Amino acid sequence: MRWEALFADLEAQLAAAEAAEVTAQVAEVTRAERATVTLGGRLRAARGGAVTVRLRGGELVTGTVLDVAGQWVLTGDGPRRALVPLAAVDAVRGLAPASHPDEGVVSRRLGLGHALRALARDRAAVRISTDGGQVTGRIDGVGADHLDLTVADDPSQARTRGAVWSVPFVAVRVVRSG
Repeated sequence: MRWEALFADLEAQLAAAEAAEVTAQVAEVTRAERATVTLGGRLRAARGGAVTVRLRGGELVTGTVLDVAGQWVLTGDGPRRALVPLAAVDAVRGLAPASHPDEGVVSRRLGLGHALRALARDRAAVRISTDGGQVTGRIDGVGADHLDLTVADDPSQARTRGAVWSVPFVAVRVVRSG
């Protein structure tokens, strides 16, 4: 009887140790998996949901997540759109803990320049917020690391009307339409 109790106790200890090892392995795998989650992945999982994005300098962009690529997120608020470089993001409110796997090769290649070239092609009027202020106009050209914006015929910008501003991508906080 004593032997049976001893072996039962040893088996219980072994089972408890195995369970603790499995729990530790699951926790480690969970931590390792969480370490691979990107902000873009979280934003992709939020597609169709409302978020508030705080930019460098404190400016807020609120809207529905419409599209996400490796370097930017597109939000919508009614007819207005906001293209936000992820490098300009300070914080995001409204994300669920879920993540969508990283984008494919094609989406990864759709950098900020690609999105800006589409706006230039469409001759869309945009308002660009930069670290130095805001300017409204049309994007006339997009280089590897900057865009050229011709200032609109806006009475509030009479001093610079028709002027071309070359804006480095790193200075862009948000490009708004509508």
